[in-house]
Amino acid sequence: MRADDTARVAELTGQLGYPSTPDDIGGRFAYLRRRPEDEVLVAVGEDDQPIGWIHVSRFASLEASDVALIGGLVVDDAHRAGGIGEALLDAAEGWARGHGASTMVVRSRITRERAHRFYERHGYHTVKTSHVFEKPLV
Repeated sequence: MRADDTARVAELTGQLGYPSTPDDIGGRFAYLRRRPEDEVLVAVGEDDQPIGWIHVSRFASLEASDVALIGGLVVDDAHRAGGIGEALLDAAEGWARGHGASTMVVRSRITRERAHRFYERHGYHTVKTSHVFEKPLV
C-alpha cells in the first residue's frame, strides 16, 4: 500500500463493513507502516488503483509462537471471484513465512459464509468458535 491509496482503501474498507474516511485510513496506515510486524498489501486494477487489500501481521502471545494474523481482506465487489483474493492471500502467506511465521490465523464473522468457503478452499479450517467482547476505553 502507498500513502496515496488511502481514499480508495477507505472505500474498500467500507465494503468490508467498516466505514472509514481517508483520514482514518491514513492515520492507521501511517502507524502500521512504522511497525515491521505489520504489512498491508494491495491489488491494483488496470488504472493502478487498489481493488483489494489484505493486512497481515506477526502475532505475539504467550500461548502461541510463530503465528501470523490476517487483520482484514477485501476485494472490490466488482472484482470478486476473479482470483484477486487468492493472490492477496498467497502474498500475505509469503510475507508471513518470510517473517518467521509457521501458522496463519484468520478470524471471520459467523455470518460471512462466503468468506468461510474461500478460506476453506485455501486450506484453512475452523479450530474454534468464540465470542468477541468489546469495552470502550474513552
